[in-house]
Amino acid sequence: MADIVIDNITKSFGSFLALERVDLDIADGEFLALLGPSGCGKTTLLRIIAGLETPSSGRVKIGGRDVSALPPRKRGLAMVFQNYAVFPHMSVRQNIGFGLRMAGAEAAWIERQVARAAALLHIEANLDRYPAQLSGGQRQRVAVARALAVEPSVLLMDEPLSNLDALLRLEMRAELKSVLREAGTTTVYVTHDQTEAMGLADRIAVLHAGRIQQIGAPAEVYAYPATTFVGGFVGSPPMNFLTLSVENGRVRLGGLVLAPPAGTRVQIVLGVRPEDLQTAGAAEGFPFTVRVAEPLGPHIMLTGETLGRPLRVVVPPETPVQVGVTMHLRPRGDRIVWMDPDRGVAIGHGEAAKLGTEAAGD
Repeated sequence: MADIVIDNITKSFGSFLALERVDLDIADGEFLALLGPSGCGKTTLLRIIAGLETPSSGRVKIGGRDVSALPPRKRGLAMVFQNYAVFPHMSVRQNIGFGLRMAGAEAAWIERQVARAAALLHIEANLDRYPAQLSGGQRQRVAVARALAVEPSVLLMDEPLSNLDALLRLEMRAELKSVLREAGTTTVYVTHDQTEAMGLADRIAVLHAGRIQQIGAPAEVYAYPATTFVGGFVGSPPMNFLTLSVENGRVRLGGLVLAPPAGTRVQIVLGVRPEDLQTAGAAEGFPFTVRVAEPLGPHIMLTGETLGRPLRVVVPPETPVQVGVTMHLRPRGDRIVWMDPDRGVAIGHGEAAKLGTEAAGD
């Protein structure tokens, strides 16, 4: 078993609080992504799991064993870094087998593990080459193969694809997901790229200012963000947020009347993804004036305003659009997220919304 338990971890650097009471359970064999912007604490948390940083308080357990006081080499884990960290003077074969040689493994076992890891990453033909003879994607495969060759109970990855160009990143994402599923290794993956996190992970933990904002499956985090931060960080373009007045338990948005969660008073924030806004007739929607139209192949991204507020909308490529023209939109009722305007936390989802026209709300 290689489950990981992060129990009430806090980490301070002088007066700076990098992590605050972080609790996180990672199942055996799970791929979990730590997602967040620079400075949110994700790499610090990864280093604490690895034993490269000591928490100010709290503990780390791997496979049911408290490893908080153990050095990295005794935690049964391997790491893959952003900068590949392959040895230029060693062949690919020697690089992959390095960890096993340092552990004093027998030559025959090293050879078997090197061959197995190279086959998993499809680099068998490069075993006798040196890193200078490889592309960036191939060098990254070598780094992953070296980590898998030692059969770690836990694999920690710190933005391993960020140095690759866009096409290589796409290729390596698919490769990595397939390889790690086959290996069955518990994986913690640090990234600031929400596309990577959503494409690779079984679950995502979104961090902000040293705290976990939300943990869940990628589809759940995307569709139903727990905070305005998560809605604004996960998704490209990000979720739209409209602060609306509440009167007699109803919200009016152009010709629409919506029912926010019961008990809402004065104001509420309506969150809706750009692709969940649909074109509608004037009597069935709210006005949206197009300021910029960006054809992006599978869709068109529109930037504009509604009732004096900025809004982004994603429409199918065949939608007739003219800059400066006012069109009417209607949100999908099942995809609305209601947020508390003061705390920025979700207080209801789409099922709380009752879409209707002005007349229907009276």
